Amino acid sequence: MRRYFLLVAILVAALMSSCGSKRQAEHIFLIGFDGWGSYCMDSVEMPATRALMEQGCYTLKKRTVLPSVSAPNWASMFMGATTELTGWTNNGERAPLEPAYVNENGVFPTIFSLIREQMPKAKTACIFEWGGIRPLVDEKAIDHCVQLKPEDIAAASVEHIKKEKPDFMAIIYDDPDHVGHSKGHDTAEYYARMEELDGCLAEIIAAIKEAGIYDDSIIIVTSDHGGIGYGHGGQSMMEMETPFIIAGKNIKQGGEFSEVMLQQDTAHTLAEAFGLKVPQMWSGNSMSQVFEK
Repeated sequence: MRRYFLLVAILVAALMSSCGSKRQAEHIFLIGFDGWGSYCMDSVEMPATRALMEQGCYTLKKRTVLPSVSAPNWASMFMGATTELTGWTNNGERAPLEPAYVNENGVFPTIFSLIREQMPKAKTACIFEWGGIRPLVDEKAIDHCVQLKPEDIAAASVEHIKKEKPDFMAIIYDDPDHVGHSKGHDTAEYYARMEELDGCLAEIIAAIKEAGIYDDSIIIVTSDHGGIGYGHGGQSMMEMETPFIIAGKNIKQGGEFSEVMLQQDTAHTLAEAFGLKVPQMWSGNSMSQVFEK
């Protein structure tokens, strides 16, 4: 009899492992600021961002994949794997390298793909500024996928949140990267733009509250890379270290964490938050320590 119960326990544990973990929140929002290097946090106020840091967990040492440019890093954050697997070894209209695997939509599996497959009734959205985001997210697996001008993103996001109450929504700005290229990173103009984007974040958080879903939501704020001088793509820490901030339902008020985090770990953390099983071709780890046990 003892052997029987032991076998049942093993089978149940295996089944739970194959089916993913417990869903942590009904709604998850990923807000991304392209070109936001962690170094800038010593020079900006950003009250909405800092409030999330105090309410949840964060690291300022999330490290990019190489090269430290946009497509490879947003791809790894959405696709849960490194550039060698996703094929996104640089910017471009399509992956420069043949992906190690593609799904029925012809792309390497993304967090949106997993949600569509394992949570078919879930409502998803992606609002973005830079056109290079579109080929990275598997738009065929997204209910609402729209490219907008930067000045329209916050208002459109607010409207969509209030109307649809999406299960998962990614909102990706292409700044402060533009300012970094035109005025320079680590400049007054760069910091001013970060303050403006913090105001956009505050509008999005207010909309989540007004939609009545804030208490059942997780909010993540992060970036693809930083910069140095007028560019990026190199291997300096100003280019490679980015913030990752997570707060909300079932997230510890743990402050800064010391665990090593890489870009692809973002997708794994999202998958754990939704209780999803990750595919074999994903590589990386969830930041499981941020969740309440």
